[in-house]
Amino acid sequence: MVSIPVAILPSNGETIPLVGFGTAEFPFNSTGATKDSVLQAIQLGYRHFDTASMYQNEQYLGEAIAEALHLGLIKSRDELFITSKLWTSDSHRELVLPALQNTLKNLRLDYLNLYQIHFPGSLKPGSGFAINEENIVAIDLESVWEAMEECQKLGLTKSIGVSNFSCKKLEKLLASAKIPPAINQVEMNTVWQQKKLREFCEEKGIHITAYSP
Repeated sequence: MVSIPVAILPSNGETIPLVGFGTAEFPFNSTGATKDSVLQAIQLGYRHFDTASMYQNEQYLGEAIAEALHLGLIKSRDELFITSKLWTSDSHRELVLPALQNTLKNLRLDYLNLYQIHFPGSLKPGSGFAINEENIVAIDLESVWEAMEECQKLGLTKSIGVSNFSCKKLEKLLASAKIPPAINQVEMNTVWQQKKLREFCEEKGIHITAYSP
């Protein structure tokens, strides 16, 4: 088993494994391989697992965690760093807490390590996962973030963050946030290095997580 190094999140002192195991596949949940893949990843030393309500596989990650505990692959849920994300049709103040509670139910967990706003936008409530032009509405970022802050205060997630946010969107969020985002998860790789965004996040104490590295 490999030991993966961790980083300390500047905003709150929590630690995050520097290499995580993403569980998205496209089409979403098309093979049903999440549970077995996660169990193998735990055996190899992965401790950070990333999912989202959009991926439609939270329950399978939850099953894998439960089986890993049963098999003794991990001694405690606290050994894991679990991330999930708020989908855009739930990016409305009154829907944030119920969405997180549903995610926790799917995962069979009492808390997340990180809960993120998946995209800086909203769809009409109840519109599901289909992104259609007629379903797109403006996000009330201030009120949605207030609801995210409440989730952290309730102990349902240790950290809150965002995904796919630009410098401009982060500036808008930081102008009203009482708890700054711990993480911004964005596409970043050798040909899309996001230098301006990395410099901005470093200045503001926001940890960058790269997807599709």
